[in-house]
Amino acid sequence: MAQNMKGWLAAFAAEVGTAPPTGEELDLLLELARIAAHASERAAAPITCWLAARAGVEPRDALAIGKRLTGEEDG
Repeated sequence: MAQNMKGWLAAFAAEVGTAPPTGEELDLLLELARIAAHASERAAAPITCWLAARAGVEPRDALAIGKRLTGEEDG
């Protein structure tokens, strides 16, 4: 059964025993995925987010790392 992204994330999070991302976390992770996909190839996007989570890096910090690696750092 097809569902929207938030529904999928909520269901998956419940199955793995965690909370789904907040709206802010979701925005940060999607931006990190965009950076990873454009810096290398599309498949790097989910794996980059997984690496950040595996390392215990918060989405905001992971995005800052991605921006630093690609030269997209904020001002």
